[in-house]
Amino acid sequence: MQNELSADFLWGNSVSSMQTEGAWNKGGKGLSVYDIREANESASDWKVATDSYNRYEEDFDLMHDLGMNCYRFQIAWSRVCPTGDGDFNDEGIDFYHKFIDALIARNIEPMICLYHFDMPLTLAEKYNGFVHRSVMDAFVRYGKKMVDCFGGKVKYWITFNEQNLYHIPEAFKISGYLTGEKTVRELYYIQHHVMLAHAQLTHYLHDMQKSALMGGMLAYQLVYPATCKPQDVLFANQIDEFYNQNLLKAFTTGRYSTEVLSYMEKNNLLSVFRADDLQELSQLQNDFLSFSYYASKTINSDKVPKNTPVNYYMEYGSQDNPYLKATEWNWQIDPIGFRTVITSMYNRHGLPVFPIENGIGVIENWDGVNEIQDDYRIGYHRDHIQAMKDAIFIDGAAVLGYLGWGLIDILSSQGDMRKRYGVVYINRENHDLKDLRRIPKKSYHWLKRVLHSNGSCLE
Repeated sequence: MQNELSADFLWGNSVSSMQTEGAWNKGGKGLSVYDIREANESASDWKVATDSYNRYEEDFDLMHDLGMNCYRFQIAWSRVCPTGDGDFNDEGIDFYHKFIDALIARNIEPMICLYHFDMPLTLAEKYNGFVHRSVMDAFVRYGKKMVDCFGGKVKYWITFNEQNLYHIPEAFKISGYLTGEKTVRELYYIQHHVMLAHAQLTHYLHDMQKSALMGGMLAYQLVYPATCKPQDVLFANQIDEFYNQNLLKAFTTGRYSTEVLSYMEKNNLLSVFRADDLQELSQLQNDFLSFSYYASKTINSDKVPKNTPVNYYMEYGSQDNPYLKATEWNWQIDPIGFRTVITSMYNRHGLPVFPIENGIGVIENWDGVNEIQDDYRIGYHRDHIQAMKDAIFIDGAAVLGYLGWGLIDILSSQGDMRKRYGVVYINRENHDLKDLRRIPKKSYHWLKRVLHSNGSCLE
């Protein structure tokens, strides 16, 4: 039986632009919804982040030293198109050309994500984000331009980070939605506009760049029933269908889940579709399935009010799993769940699987002298990489690579610099930028051994 990963296995790192770039008002960039968010007691503003706009070559040198051969980054929509739907900014586009060329010069495969929650402010204020079809059209226009600019250099693409988050209430935080009643109908408009944009850009990429690959991406929601009570099991299965399988079926067959469509029909939601939308979607065929995974969750059906839409179950029914340890943010660590997700995705849908976010966020402080001893991070990644290898070598799953999340410290998704994921420490705090120096932690040296051995040495 095969027991070695392929020579072209992709090892690397994933980030978003607003959590790393900074330079919020440089190079012709327009404002995004993040640029106007103010700092608070437990979060920074987004104006500097980790200053990768100016320091990306330093970061790429660290990645190259580690043995990384893939980097998934996000193009900031408002950097290349300041208003989101107006003139394109040549200076912003040129920045990403240099950025991509610097990766390629180090034999690091670039992977582009087109949207990671940072809606151009103009579109958010004018249309309320993806709830309006005009924003979908603007996004497709922007995405096609990026394919035209970078398609000859970049093989791996995704449109939306964690696309299934647009199927749950989180959608109202990440879609450019600024005001409204946050209705279920609006939620279904958002999720459909996002999926339709993904389909259109997948068609375009395949038409324009025959060797380029488009992946569907979701934040895989692995949710266990709290007990063996049938209703807990039913709720867990419904969550899987609405949160995960609906998207995965669309990515692989061009059709939404029958169960989800039935719900939409019974609740008079089918009007969110226009006449030709489902025909457009039916042509969709992605090349790989990518996902983020940090932790699993548990659902207690008794806590969910009667007649709650499935999309909202976890707002009420989430509870701790007594068999799992948790981080300071109560994210429950579950490497076996990681194997389950990889194996299930490949068994059910048959496309190569690519975990492109995985990591542990921990409060860490550097004393200015001694190396941070983050054995907990080594343990987390060792256990998850081993679980991935079990999915490959025991279960037979086809896996393209493994990308950690923010393996050089970045702002958390909430802007909190205390929550650190990296094997490299960035010397800044929420309200003190210090010198932004990059300092390897103990886990850096461990990860370097792992990557240079192509995953064979995990000790």
